[in-house]
Amino acid sequence: MSKLVKTNVVRRRLTKTLTKGIGSSSTGGLGVSSEKIKRVLISRPNHRLGNLLLITPLIQEVERCFPEARIDLFVKGGLSSVIFRNYSSIDRIIPLPRKPFSDLAGYLKAWMRLQKRSYDLVINVDMNSSSGRLSTQFARGKHKLFGEVLDEASWKKEDREHFGKRSVCALRSHSMPGQQSPVADFPFMDLKLSPQELMQGNRLLKEMGFDGERTISLFTYATGAKCYSESWWEAFYERLQAELPEYRFVEVLPVENISRLSFRLPTFYSRDVREIGSFIAATALYIGADSGITHLASATGTACISLFSVTSELKYGPYHPNSRALHTRDLEETDLGQLLRAALRQEIPEEVSV
Repeated sequence: MSKLVKTNVVRRRLTKTLTKGIGSSSTGGLGVSSEKIKRVLISRPNHRLGNLLLITPLIQEVERCFPEARIDLFVKGGLSSVIFRNYSSIDRIIPLPRKPFSDLAGYLKAWMRLQKRSYDLVINVDMNSSSGRLSTQFARGKHKLFGEVLDEASWKKEDREHFGKRSVCALRSHSMPGQQSPVADFPFMDLKLSPQELMQGNRLLKEMGFDGERTISLFTYATGAKCYSESWWEAFYERLQAELPEYRFVEVLPVENISRLSFRLPTFYSRDVREIGSFIAATALYIGADSGITHLASATGTACISLFSVTSELKYGPYHPNSRALHTRDLEETDLGQLLRAALRQEIPEEVSV
């Protein structure tokens, strides 16, 4: 472990210890159809693609509960303006610099912007986020939700523990106290690709000589321990070919331009998140390890299978009816052909999902 990583670990632990007692939710009088909620601040000071996409169910829930509300986001990095481009309810995005000590003035300016508006409701997405709790406490708001889910036992475990649904559970539990069941299905992750973007994805795929109905996109990279070895991917790819000989495969490359299949497949590379999403959406099925790009694929609505080995599928599984998580420890016992063909029909049966 490098000195920088060790320093960050110590810093996070210290910050978490210092901030764990900050704030308690104050949402008295908050109603589902309340017309008094006009301005909402959602705080998720994180720059990672997957974590930002996991905010989209909450944004949709706020839109449903408070259709007249305008939403501000307190985030990190410059990716949010791209991800949330087609969410008309979002008014202002306040981004913290990804590296605060490299832009201390920008960092302080972002925090000061929290004080320039008064909000009817402030929502902290992750109750374990120190900066999320601090920003929720610091912002001016009539009602504040720090992330606690009231009466947790009344909510299904898969709902209250999933990162894309927990904040929705929290909002519902405070806006509908005492109600045992949700009033509507949970919103799914949604990149909100426009018709023009979807057409662009189809065009990009066709320019490579692929038929979208017979093409499967692979993403072989992931960070840290989530990244499978080249030998693992080679063996898995051989199995995919054997199960689906009538399909062609294309590899979507990460920004690092790394291939765990040694560039043996045709590859697609882009640094534009929405372009990557539109390209994946044009394919019949996406398969990749737990990563931000896998959440991106799921948020496009395309059929998606996410491979897990070290992180929790319950918390981080791709969240869409056309997506399923598969833990690789169960891969040998899984009828992969059945799972793949069901996924291609976008009818993945629960009994073969993991």
